[in-house]
Amino acid sequence: MKLVTFIRPDVAPQIGVLIDGEQTIAALDAGMRARDGGLSPYFADMLAFLRGGAAARELAQEVAAYIADQRPPRAVVPLADVTLLSPVPHPESLRDCMSFEQHIINSIRVAGLKKLGPVDEWVERRFGRRRSLAYRLNKAWYERPIYYKGNRFSVIGPDTDVIMPPYTQKFDYELEWGVYIGQMGRDIPQSQAHHYIGGYAIFNDFSARDIQMKEQGGRLGPAKGKDFDGGNAIGPYLVTPDEVPDPYNLTMTATINGEEWSRGSTADMHWTFADMIAYISQAETLYPGEFIGSGTCSGAHGRGCGMEMGRYLQAGDVVALSVTGLGILRNRVMRAPR
Repeated sequence: MKLVTFIRPDVAPQIGVLIDGEQTIAALDAGMRARDGGLSPYFADMLAFLRGGAAARELAQEVAAYIADQRPPRAVVPLADVTLLSPVPHPESLRDCMSFEQHIINSIRVAGLKKLGPVDEWVERRFGRRRSLAYRLNKAWYERPIYYKGNRFSVIGPDTDVIMPPYTQKFDYELEWGVYIGQMGRDIPQSQAHHYIGGYAIFNDFSARDIQMKEQGGRLGPAKGKDFDGGNAIGPYLVTPDEVPDPYNLTMTATINGEEWSRGSTADMHWTFADMIAYISQAETLYPGEFIGSGTCSGAHGRGCGMEMGRYLQAGDVVALSVTGLGILRNRVMRAPR
């Protein structure tokens, strides 16, 4: 299923399932009322749906099928008539990993080695990656799937404007995707971790690169380079795992104003989501509704953010990220009014 959180005029946010070739929303609350004469706690919002686990997914499938067949009033909502929010407007937490090896190699060369970056690329071509400076400076990354924690209140959905912070001159996108945790767990074995994924979504981790580079000199982690209102775009749908049978074989792209800047594949992930979940859950309980991002997709097909190319976003730019089967996450970049 592809599930959405949506709003209509004078109606509180609701959740629904896409039907009719993804042109219509089956509003689950209205469908439940029409079918059974009552409501289900699973459909109060997307967090309640995720907490409901397998039982909630099964009921949602049944109700969506009923709506598609019977077309009860107010349960059939044209997608064009609503505004989509992020699937989980306020996730229980937000973590972002770095799972794509090429992204961190590129970043080290651009931000760390600078003028020596092209020389280091030549060293890799001539002698192999393990002889390069970028690899040697990055050894800790190969030991564990490291991550930082973002602001769960700064999440926005598709077709929402992103306001550039006034303190940055190098505003950037990141081509990512991520997972929502679907059941509570602690010390989760890597072999079982995929069972804890409740859904997938596209993620754009907008970044103030000039500020981020200054903050990283403090050797703690990103702060105002990442934390600002609207900096985490997630959506447009929550796609349940049964819809993604081969998650590590999906094409990812980013276009700016229709021009393709980035192309990659989930096959290039060094760390899988199972690796991330197993690592994060060591001595720490994970809860339904927590979100974990993949980090920027860079690989054999290209670079996954503007910093890797020396290109940055301008006011008015429309950024569109796509991942096979997960839809398109589109946002416009704007400057704050003076």
